[in-house]
Amino acid sequence: MDQRIVELEIRIAYQEKTIHDLDEMVTKYAARLDALARELAELRARFDSGSDAPPIVDEPPPHY
Repeated sequence: MDQRIVELEIRIAYQEKTIHDLDEMVTKYAARLDALARELAELRARFDSGSDAPPIVDEPPPHY
């Protein structure tokens, strides 16, 4: 009986470590996702405003 309890405690310890490691990964990726969402919003705003777009020149091609 004591051996089974020890084995269960060992399993629980490994599971707690795994949960902790996964929590750190999720936190890291959530921060990265937030940064990417902010960057995407900024790029969309710049695209919608057209501030970085070169002027459109409507000239006929040189062979005309």
